[in-house]
Amino acid sequence: MTRHTLGIDIGTTGTKTILLDVQGGIVAQASREATLFSPHAGHAEADPRQWLDNVVDSIREILAVSGVAADSIGAIATSGMVPAVVLVDDGLQPIGRALLQNDARANDQIETLAEQLADLDLVTLTGAALTQQSVAPTIAWFHEHRPSDLAEARHIVGSYDWVLMALGAEPHVEQNWALESGLFTIAGERVARVLDAAGLDPALLPPVLAPGTRAGSLSAELAERTGLNPGTALVVGGADHVLSAFAAGVEKPGDWLVKLGGAGDILVASDAPVVDERLYLDAHPVPGRWLPNGCMATSGSLIRWYQGLIGGEPLVDLDLAATDSRPAEVLCLPYFLGEKSPIHDPDLRGTFAGLHLGHTKADLYRSVLEAIAFGFRHHVEVFRDMGIDLGRVSITNGGSKSTLWKQIHSEVLGTEMFPVVDHPGASLGAALIAAVGIGALDDWSETSRFITLGAPVVPDPQKVAVYDRAYQEWRELGAAVAPISHSIARRTRA
Repeated sequence: MTRHTLGIDIGTTGTKTILLDVQGGIVAQASREATLFSPHAGHAEADPRQWLDNVVDSIREILAVSGVAADSIGAIATSGMVPAVVLVDDGLQPIGRALLQNDARANDQIETLAEQLADLDLVTLTGAALTQQSVAPTIAWFHEHRPSDLAEARHIVGSYDWVLMALGAEPHVEQNWALESGLFTIAGERVARVLDAAGLDPALLPPVLAPGTRAGSLSAELAERTGLNPGTALVVGGADHVLSAFAAGVEKPGDWLVKLGGAGDILVASDAPVVDERLYLDAHPVPGRWLPNGCMATSGSLIRWYQGLIGGEPLVDLDLAATDSRPAEVLCLPYFLGEKSPIHDPDLRGTFAGLHLGHTKADLYRSVLEAIAFGFRHHVEVFRDMGIDLGRVSITNGGSKSTLWKQIHSEVLGTEMFPVVDHPGASLGAALIAAVGIGALDDWSETSRFITLGAPVVPDPQKVAVYDRAYQEWRELGAAVAPISHSIARRTRA
């Protein structure tokens, strides 16, 4: 009997793989760093071949460390950034780098398509507005700037779709890539008007598959490279923020999650699709449930940028120093890659305000942490505007290891937050879906036994009051600086 599955998460800054024992929990995990390329303002690219090399290396490490035999591993599922755009050729090899979900180069194309599609209610039709995350403007950008790449393409797929295909799966895109791409209706049908406006041949879009669907078997070549058995089942996983929420116990309506990854995600469970032009809509892995959500262009990636800017000082040391900094003395606008939800403005730029000569690198570091928390608070206001009742909130992913950052979020959001203990994020969600997909777990409800919540992070009421005032200043600062950001963006593009 199969006892183990592998879950793989293709992230903005790294690749993570876990080995799950379906009876006992996580056995082993391994990670590899990934390179984020940003050669121009607003560009965010990655090398798909590096993703695959990372997957191969991490699987080999897990097999060596765990001692688990390949015969015991029944399935692999993948997760990742959405909707990244990977063009692949006839041999299913990537054509150039992938354009990531926070890439903001297609702003001119967004404006053009918005005019062409002005009579369509895209939010009601597709679940999301036309934004920098939409795939149609990216395709239009390829037509204008890299037509030869588009001419060579056989398929357009997402990040985790391509990795599963590289392992041996048939060409496909996962259900939430389809939803967030803006190319499909909420029901999963192609929107011909959108495809025509972008000049996108429908034949380039492979079939849409739901999480838990078997999409193929591990090829002999990748079996040899990884040490696994050829024929190991390849199961469709899902978008990283969706699977992270699934693996954090976001299930009942009103459960919500703050996910501190390379980008910043916030999701709330719903028993019906809820749409708003400021947000996105995804399908929960459990059929019949939905996840209205927001995604900020930067989160952990902004912290890593700042860390590199000041010489690579360890984050634990920065956390310790920033603990003594006064809250919200410096305000940071985190729009260093423009912004996705809820503003949807690729021409915004990052800002530090309130500086004086007495401020230190620790003060600026704290302002970066606070900026992400303020961005999540902006989303919470939108959820409440939509009439969504928010219940228990969990906090996960790499940033949740920082005691300071968790505390800041609790105080900015004004609520206690439950960390998920030893939570590997979307990779666990992928491993659980792999298990459900091959019947190693009988039902979706069985996945809840792998989730452990820690003691809540409780806000300090005095700091909550400080952050309430500072948040209003932060919103006013954003409105004041936006016209200057737009002017700089236009000038530097020219």
